[in-house]
Amino acid sequence: MPSISDQAFATIDSHTLKQWLHDGREIALLDVREHGQYGESHLFYAAPVPYSRIEVDIVRLAPRRDVRVVVYDNGGLDDTAARAARALAALGYTQVHGLAGGIAQWQQDGYAAFAGVNVPSKTFGELAEEVFHTPRIGARELAARQQRGDDLIVLDGRPYAEYQKMSIPGGVCCPNGELALRAHTLAKNPKTTIVVNCAGRTRSIIGAQTLINLGVPNPVYALENGTQGWYLEDLQLDHGARRRYDDHIDQAAVPALAARSAQLAERHGVPYVNADTVQAWLSDAARSTFLCDVRSANEHAQGSLPGAQHTPGGQLIQATDQYLAVRGARIVVFDDEGVRAPVVASWLRQMGWDATVLKEGVKASLTHPVAQVSTPALTNLSDAGLAAVLADGAQLIDIRPSMQYRASHIAGARWGVRPRLDQLNLDTTRPVILLAEDEALAAWAAGDLRASGVKDIKVNTGTPDSWTEHAIALESTPAEPADSDCIDYLFFVHDRHDGNKAAARQYLAWETNLVKQIDERERAAYRFPAHG
Repeated sequence: MPSISDQAFATIDSHTLKQWLHDGREIALLDVREHGQYGESHLFYAAPVPYSRIEVDIVRLAPRRDVRVVVYDNGGLDDTAARAARALAALGYTQVHGLAGGIAQWQQDGYAAFAGVNVPSKTFGELAEEVFHTPRIGARELAARQQRGDDLIVLDGRPYAEYQKMSIPGGVCCPNGELALRAHTLAKNPKTTIVVNCAGRTRSIIGAQTLINLGVPNPVYALENGTQGWYLEDLQLDHGARRRYDDHIDQAAVPALAARSAQLAERHGVPYVNADTVQAWLSDAARSTFLCDVRSANEHAQGSLPGAQHTPGGQLIQATDQYLAVRGARIVVFDDEGVRAPVVASWLRQMGWDATVLKEGVKASLTHPVAQVSTPALTNLSDAGLAAVLADGAQLIDIRPSMQYRASHIAGARWGVRPRLDQLNLDTTRPVILLAEDEALAAWAAGDLRASGVKDIKVNTGTPDSWTEHAIALESTPAEPADSDCIDYLFFVHDRHDGNKAAARQYLAWETNLVKQIDERERAAYRFPAHG
């Protein structure tokens, strides 16, 4: 594949970028390397938008085509940023800049790089604990209280899928975004102690402090270090638990809960805006506005506002960069009862976001044409069709996540990731079959292959189970691709849940150390109340 690193695109130096990040204007800073590379080291405000997904994700994360965009890669001979800039330009983005010298030059110029994911959100959680002095309880003490039969309940602030992987024995899934609406039904007695946990620290802290900020009468604690702290104390975790909050909402309780949330919002300067105002914002070509539905997945699936993302409240706080990449944008949050959205907005404003609550909620009348990207055409080959062509010399390139490839793939298939497809030395005269989870990702990757001279490209979106049904031979390669090639996978974040105590300790040390790494301007961007 021909290099595009020598093709001109606008670049800025590290010092200019640092100024841009704090000048109050909108900017989308995109780390276009793969997820594992991003997680090892990235800029504080960078959103992870891997080159392998850039056309699929960018319009959701940065819908305004003339927003300032800065892309970066490793620097040196890495031309991923140049490729990403070309892809963005082809989609109509008009203010795309590259960081000269990439992250290597950024660090040489004296600026910090951060490991991990969701760093601004996790740093916020650590600062919130400092500011509010959020009460916490250790794993051993909680276990002892449970053993004594104390009147307490453990509420797990993570989404249900995360909760099911591992949870505190007896814990009930109640994601942080639902606490304002559901906690009173789970802990009916005001004397019942409530302990909020997550896998690590952030959602434990934010969940517990949410209840405290709302003024619940119960004693409330964050479980220190979450399920990882429990595991490190050699206590047993549950796996596959199914305890969760009841979907039913007690309508009689809603007015009082909404009034309580409104008081909290007022204390944190959260504006309420009507649909007419939001409609004007959505029509404003000079500013980005994100509509965020903070309700549960089931509620969102039953209908939402046009152009709204489903952003469960707790996750929008925990992982803001997975839902929007434009620093300085407006965020309009909504629900359908006025209890959850004001609480979420109160946290977002403290995080430095321009967050407001839509008064009418999901009942608002809005028109919002959703920006679309036209995916290139690519022939989808069925599993039966794949089985038929395997004997004809087709080259199989598996672009599924590397860990899925290791676990099970078609015998003879090679693993590839889009920015490195040019390193596979493919025979351009033979057909290529891309094996992919997502047809759109394969369609964009196919464009890169065509640029390298491959003409006959198709995609198959089967699974190991469906391939087996068609008598296609599979194999597992636990050590291939090599760890160093798995640039899509961040090992230390994932291994902490797989019986690796060293990884768990490393993760917790990383999380608690974040506040020591940020500079004065990054810390000042958070807006905590004067008196926590």
